Amino acid sequence: MTGTEPAVPRIDTSKPHPARVYDWFLGGKDNYPVDEELGRQIMSIDSRAKHVARTNRWFMQRVTRWLSSEAGIRQYLDIGTGIPTEPNLHQIAQAAAPESRVVYTDNDPIVLTHAEALLRSTPEGVTDYIQADVREPGRILEQARKVFDFDRPIALSLVALMHFVGDADEPYDLVSRLVDALPSGSYLVLSQLTADFDPVSVQRGVEMYAAGGVTLAPRTRAEITRFFDGLDVVEPGVVQVTTWHPELGVDEETEDGEGASLYAAVGRKS
Repeated sequence: MTGTEPAVPRIDTSKPHPARVYDWFLGGKDNYPVDEELGRQIMSIDSRAKHVARTNRWFMQRVTRWLSSEAGIRQYLDIGTGIPTEPNLHQIAQAAAPESRVVYTDNDPIVLTHAEALLRSTPEGVTDYIQADVREPGRILEQARKVFDFDRPIALSLVALMHFVGDADEPYDLVSRLVDALPSGSYLVLSQLTADFDPVSVQRGVEMYAAGGVTLAPRTRAEITRFFDGLDVVEPGVVQVTTWHPELGVDEETEDGEGASLYAAVGRKS
């Protein structure tokens, strides 16, 4: 670690947190009754919610394999890391290229308590952790510069994150500020909730999260495509998460994932 991160603040267990609800969906144990309660409420309206969480995790794994092998990326900035679930991004990246550098970022204090697991790097590579919110792009970039060479391409990963950033927080400006700071040849990786496929269930999910004090902002395909303005979108474009290079999947369940209400895409900065 850089040694600049603040002491671990008190974990608020009075309301759910997206990272912990996601952990519950993935079968993890680092969540609280309030997180499980919301997870079960969501499952009551969408029995596939756990599988959707896994399909999103599998997308992260596939895209990291692609970035490592096809794009030759050796630096990764993963914002909205979540609670560690193996294989983590750095394990995939460093298995392909041991010298890879990975910086994880999250705003949930419980993730910091697991930083030791996140920081198990190869001897040749580096992993680091920043306690920060995506709404603090300046702070994130300042800390990331201590680890990365900003003269070489960086992959910016915003997987299942931006739907927790409402329009009032200017999500497009936040992403632009991050991407603008990256060198030529860098990539933006993003997956995002949409109501395009199942508007009724997604809207009920929005209401449940709101009741727990959590913003959930589904976006249309056109709105998600806007995050990639000025970038060269990699084939197959902005697509349902399960259809982004499924041939790169390893040990994924065979259950049909077409019901996943998530778009995903990768864009390259020229």
